[in-house]
Amino acid sequence: MSDIRFCATTRDEHWFTPEQAPVLEDMTAFPGAFLRLDQPRQRVDGFGICFNELGWVALSKLPEERRQEFLREVFAPGVGANLSVCRMPVGANDFSTDWYSYDEVEGDRALEHFSLAHDDATLVPFIRAAKAHRPDLSLWASPWCPPTWMKKNKHYACSAPNPLSEQTKYDNGLDPDNQIAEGTDGFILSEDNLDAYARYFGRFIDEYRARGIEISMVMPQNEFNSAQVFPACTWTPEGLIAFLKRLIPEMEARGVEVFFGTVERADDALVEKVLADPEVGPKIGGVGFQWDGKNAVPFVHHAHPGLKIYQSEQECGDGLNDWRYARYAWSMMRHYFTNGASVYDYWNLALEEGGVSRWGWSQNSLIVVDPETGEGRFSHEYYVLKHLSGFVEPGASFVSSLSYSGFENILSFLNPDGSVVIAAQNDMTEPQEFVVGVGAKNLRFMAPADSIVTLVVPADEVEVIAKPLA
Repeated sequence: MSDIRFCATTRDEHWFTPEQAPVLEDMTAFPGAFLRLDQPRQRVDGFGICFNELGWVALSKLPEERRQEFLREVFAPGVGANLSVCRMPVGANDFSTDWYSYDEVEGDRALEHFSLAHDDATLVPFIRAAKAHRPDLSLWASPWCPPTWMKKNKHYACSAPNPLSEQTKYDNGLDPDNQIAEGTDGFILSEDNLDAYARYFGRFIDEYRARGIEISMVMPQNEFNSAQVFPACTWTPEGLIAFLKRLIPEMEARGVEVFFGTVERADDALVEKVLADPEVGPKIGGVGFQWDGKNAVPFVHHAHPGLKIYQSEQECGDGLNDWRYARYAWSMMRHYFTNGASVYDYWNLALEEGGVSRWGWSQNSLIVVDPETGEGRFSHEYYVLKHLSGFVEPGASFVSSLSYSGFENILSFLNPDGSVVIAAQNDMTEPQEFVVGVGAKNLRFMAPADSIVTLVVPADEVEVIAKPLA
């Protein structure tokens, strides 16, 4: 039917309308998958990326007009990817130009030397450029590392490079005898340090607010179980509880939410210990998961169905930006949304060709920039993300489905306007017909070989028997 939007992506064709139009017909036979529109599940708040310094470096290699075209396509409502909920670091992360914090003056617990000067050159203009196309952009933040004088080893990293690894050419200068082990508190848990670090977060919020940039939520630490060669700090759940007792009041005073995370291990006990604390647990608004943390998500969502879940950083690939990894990205989206995610954040918006970080890690990005020619292109993963982010509006509800074997590879959502979004992957080498029950109708469509497709059924085309969650 002409009113049903139908888009497809394959390895060779990024974005097209299949020749065979979908058909909406009476349900005379049971479909291969039936959407549970009568039982909408979690609210979807949006999709996003992380504002990393090397992303702005890459975008700055583009001519101004071309850079604005990319940013408009990614952020402007109703144009392309429609990104609306984004992440940023508190200080340096692994895709910064190098290590920095906002206060590297030893013992400055009064924060007299706190400065956002580094961000003013990179992250602030990056975020402002995005907000020019999406003024209502929502931001949340997490640190990779506190000021080094607050850490036990007085260094931004927790691990030295493996001497047998190619990564040794990106030496971080950490003495192997001064490493910090996973499962320990790399932060010095003194009362004055905990208090100063909570106020450090507060200054971060205040300084960005003074620049017209609101940050609505923070998480206390990125990947707190990972002892990395780049900016990192390990924590135990008990150490984070001690910090959260000081961080939460600082954020409450500023109207900023606090989530727990980010969790990168398949161990739901790490989350449960924090949620069980009688002072901290009730104040935690959600949890961020990434990497192997995805395997803890089903258990946490089952135990706490009302707790918000953010997919806080999509796994980043290997710098090849190939179709193989784009297909894997689809499986990640499917896993997170079927297990309760409200937000799905990609990692690098833009990188130069090859995507090599300051610490020698090659990663993928949505925009790939050739620094020699000043040309940029969207990667396969951009189009895969757009199949959901471009059609699922903030405030939509995730809709589960009852499926026969072979028809379970779909994701569906009910938008605030009553339209129904259905995305599906055909992972076979030949076209596949899908028959999906939507209300009292069957939607029949043909997905090209090895493709991802999205259909949007207007509210007036089908009997919608439930409304999105309030």
